[in-house]
This record gives sequence, C-alpha cells and structure tokens, in this order.
Amino acid sequence: MRMLVLMPTFNERENIETSISQVLSANQDLDLLIIDDNSPDGSGELANQISKKNSRVSVLHRSTKEGLGKAYIAGFEWAKAHNYNFVIQMDADGSHQPKDLGKLIAKAKQNRVVIGSRWITGGEVLNWPWYRMAISRAGNFYARKVLKTNIMDMTAGYRLYSVEDLSKLDLIDIRAHGYGFQVEMTLLAIDQGLEVIEVPISFIERVVGKSKMTLAIVIEAFWLCTKWGIRR
Repeated sequence: MRMLVLMPTFNERENIETSISQVLSANQDLDLLIIDDNSPDGSGELANQISKKNSRVSVLHRSTKEGLGKAYIAGFEWAKAHNYNFVIQMDADGSHQPKDLGKLIAKAKQNRVVIGSRWITGGEVLNWPWYRMAISRAGNFYARKVLKTNIMDMTAGYRLYSVEDLSKLDLIDIRAHGYGFQVEMTLLAIDQGLEVIEVPISFIERVVGKSKMTLAIVIEAFWLCTKWGIRR
C-alpha cells in the first residue's frame, strides 16, 4: 500500500519543518505532500528546500488561497496521478499528532473512511479554551442530529481515505471551503455506501502561529449543515 500524507499550508513557516520531520519519523513508509496556497510568509519556499533534501516530500504550489476544501481536492488529484493507494489528511500546525498515524493506518481498507476523532472515548483535546471546546462540541452535536448520523466528530480534519474510493465521490460539486468541507466529505462517503469509522486521537492546540478558524467558517458550516439536513 502506498500512502501519502496531505498537508495544506498557508502561513505555516514556523511549524512546517517540525511537522514534516515528525511525520516522516513516525512512519518510514509514508510520503508527504505539502499543498501551499502561495503563503506570503514563504511556507512554500521552505517546503521546496526540504523537498530537495528528502525524496519523500513533494510540494504542490497553488496560485491563490481558495480554502481548505479546494486544497485537499487538489491533493486528492495529485495522489491519484502519482499512483497512491491511500491519503491521510493532516494539519500542518502540529495539532494532529504523528503518534496517532498508526491508529488510522491500522484500519485502512477499501470502502472505508477512517476519522481521527476528538469526541469518542479515548479521544482528547488539549490546551483549547472553553469556548473553542463548546463551539466544536455544539457544532458536531448539531451536525449529527440534523444530518442523522452517529459520527461523533464530523468536523475532524485528521482522516484517511482510499484513493479509489475518492474517485467514486462527486468532488466537483463540493460547496464547503472551510471546515464544513469535512462534514460534506463525510456525507458524500455515507451516501456512496462507504463505511465510516472513528478512532480516538489526541488533538493539541497549536503552539506557534494563528488559528485559521474564523466566524465566517463557523457560519458557513452551520448554514451548509442546515441546508443538507433539509435536503436529506
């Protein structure tokens, strides 16, 4: 099985080198693709330097910042073109722990999506303020009830897909750009008949840099969940 970690970046220069090193050290069989949206801070240039020194690291440069969803879809296409079997979505800010990679990989199989979950037994979130915890828990509760699923962490960004399964999903019509993308992808997987399972992870708030979470992203996710729920 050829596995590729997809790591979108936008202004993550302070975190990217450490994140890459930790992923490559955690599993010697993984390759990594940095998907940079023309970061003003030079994240893409730093990724290029690392890539030149390590053949397991590749860089995909995009001309503009179009949101998390578009970045991941570009990564999916790149993985398919380069004959990978599975992709793993992972944040570049250090919040997703490389030690948890093995949990996702152990459950990898065709017709299955594996989600690294913060909100199932054994999962945890460290160093978040109470209001971030409340927003995430409330958002996932709302999504779960409105969309009639039993997935505890619909918005989770740490997840594994089969590249073959991704080719079955209608990614052209993806509407969400922010974290609602994760919810939309989960719905597409369920509607396609894929098994969706969760494994517990530790999520640790970034130490360096600013979170990309904004009120607009929260509103987008809430509105889209409501619309999808009505349609279903």
